[in-house]
Amino acid sequence: MKVVLFCGGYGMRMRDGASDLPKPMHPVGPRPLIWHVMRYYAHFGHKDFVLCLGYGAHHIKDYFLHYDETESNDFVLHQGEVELMGSDIKDWNITFVHTGLDSPIGERLRRVKALVAGEEMFHANYADVLTDAPLDRMVEQFSGTDAVGQLMAVPPQSAFHCVDVTDDGRLDSITTLQEMPLWENGGYLMFRPEVFDYLEKDGDLIGDVCAPLARKGRMSAYRHRGFWQPADTVKERNALEAAYQSGARPWMLWESQDTDRDPLQAAIAELHASSHQRD
Repeated sequence: MKVVLFCGGYGMRMRDGASDLPKPMHPVGPRPLIWHVMRYYAHFGHKDFVLCLGYGAHHIKDYFLHYDETESNDFVLHQGEVELMGSDIKDWNITFVHTGLDSPIGERLRRVKALVAGEEMFHANYADVLTDAPLDRMVEQFSGTDAVGQLMAVPPQSAFHCVDVTDDGRLDSITTLQEMPLWENGGYLMFRPEVFDYLEKDGDLIGDVCAPLARKGRMSAYRHRGFWQPADTVKERNALEAAYQSGARPWMLWESQDTDRDPLQAAIAELHASSHQRD
């Protein structure tokens, strides 16, 4: 399945006044947010990406045009040549499309219609939220419905307390928002091409498309109570950075996969083989 990433917004709540980076390019560890999102999809076998660019497009283009595999992969420096022990993106296909500086999300999707119209289903994502959700199960659930779209639903993240107040001002109960029977859009979406029948020019994807589809019974939701962390603000991005540095990285599902192998021994063997070939 192709993966459409909306990465052209201004991201004003992430702006610190010192950088013009678009929100998906803010780092978590040695790699930007968008890389973590893409690596998550690639872990499940979805490696064909369509980037809907806008504000700060040059940052995203330059990053991938000059991608340095050594930032997140071990390597051997042998006689001045780099022998990679792993690779992130060599089998990725990335299409870069400028979809306007001020385009709403729905319009960004409409402008890449030709790139996904032939797909049975495709992913869509805001490129600023990390999760450990089982993507294969989400795909399986969506495949078994006749819905036009599906979103991942997560419990509300606000720390505010909700209160139940009677007409005479008496407080009956206090509870956290997370304990309420409420769910919010988690930003991991899937669609069938039929969604373009509902997309008007300059429309909003959720309000103008998903909401009407939901009223018609043509939207589904996958409920996820596991790890889910947005990076809408500097504080939230800093929380992800702290988690990364502490080694608590539940969204990096590929790390457990990588530890099942012995890359050092494989790299040494490859190095010896290439050395003998040169000799």
